[in-house]
Amino acid sequence: MTLSPLMAVSPVDGRYHQATQELADFFSEYALIKYRVFIEVEYFISLSRSGIPQLTHFDGSLNDKLRNIYEHFSLADAQWIKDKEKETNHDVKAVEYFLKDKFEALGLVDSVEFIHFGLTSQDINNTAIPYSWKEATAQVYIPQLESLIEGLDQLALEWAEIPMLARTHGQPASPTRLGKEIRVFVERLTNQLTAFTSIPNAAKFGGATGNFNAHKVAYPDRDWVAFGNAFVNDTLGLQRSQTTTQIEHYDYFAAQCDALKRINTILIDLCRDIWTYISLDYFKQKITKGQIGSSAMPHKVNPIDFENAEGNFGIANALLEHLAAKLPISRLQRDLTDSTVLRNIGMPMAHTLIAFKSVQKGLQKLILNEPALKADLEQNWAVVAEAIQTILRREGYPKPYEALKELTRTNETVTQATIEAFVETLKVSNEVKAELKAITPWNYTGV
Repeated sequence: MTLSPLMAVSPVDGRYHQATQELADFFSEYALIKYRVFIEVEYFISLSRSGIPQLTHFDGSLNDKLRNIYEHFSLADAQWIKDKEKETNHDVKAVEYFLKDKFEALGLVDSVEFIHFGLTSQDINNTAIPYSWKEATAQVYIPQLESLIEGLDQLALEWAEIPMLARTHGQPASPTRLGKEIRVFVERLTNQLTAFTSIPNAAKFGGATGNFNAHKVAYPDRDWVAFGNAFVNDTLGLQRSQTTTQIEHYDYFAAQCDALKRINTILIDLCRDIWTYISLDYFKQKITKGQIGSSAMPHKVNPIDFENAEGNFGIANALLEHLAAKLPISRLQRDLTDSTVLRNIGMPMAHTLIAFKSVQKGLQKLILNEPALKADLEQNWAVVAEAIQTILRREGYPKPYEALKELTRTNETVTQATIEAFVETLKVSNEVKAELKAITPWNYTGV
């Protein structure tokens, strides 16, 4: 069946298909089946090198042909496995039968029983899924986030010297610079990306209850722990959890989900700040000919990209919250609740990707309205009170804070003239008065 985006239940595969389709290579049903085939083939190749007598005849000459099975894995191959699953009612067993068929076609009839040898399904799932997650984060998520950070960094440089009224508790506060406020997010995102990439991609590999029981009983003199470590850590580039039940305990994966949530939360904070700056008229937005902002109000140009991003980050975080809370919990040596949940790990990644692209689109539309920033500063001369009282403290002036409070904490507008008149009443030297009068809302911006 060919699915039209118009008929998709999820907007990930419908409305937002263009923004998320690259994730299909990692999180679709086809992709999961392909990654399972990849693990099974690489496991067989590693097993053939382990020195067990029954595979000593396997000299590796067919390794390229074996790897062709997953390197050229097709939709038809995936469909064969899905059809077999209808008979077996078991998805991983269907993969095993598919590979046995392929091995027999290569003349490896004597080796087919060493496909999936000594393993349980979760040895395949708990390596295939972390591997697909690792590849998706490396090839899609991290480059997209790095691109977003780079875009913010460029804006921080471009606006580095633009003075701006700060607002703490929503009220006028000591001035800042627009570029510095953007750089706050560059630093936060960079730090959290570093934290995310430091978390291992853990995998379980050790048989039915994690003890290599079947391997040990068949070949008691082999060091199967060393074998498992070499296969998972070296061949797959994952990190094998040493003591497990039938399944991976998912603690590191939960930590990754929490790290992604933090990154998304930081970006929600960014979206809300930019949205507010737009509402303050600090930014105009580029107008695209033919587009409509409101079905009733023709003048409107809404900050929809940042609103779209905020919504998708929220959905992603809700899913990540569930993954982080549920997956580390499994009754005794395992229950099946992780299986259906794991099939959804692509969903928070998809909503995050939609949001990343929306933020970038919105940032590209921003047009700095510098006169609005200057006008806001001009209307808030009271913010230089901190500077004046600090210099008066330096000069040993009696109760400077209280004097400025009396001047500025009123319902009347404080202007440049108000400040200069106040300075003239101070019993300080002319040099200090000149220093105080030189302070303005647009030059009192710190380092």
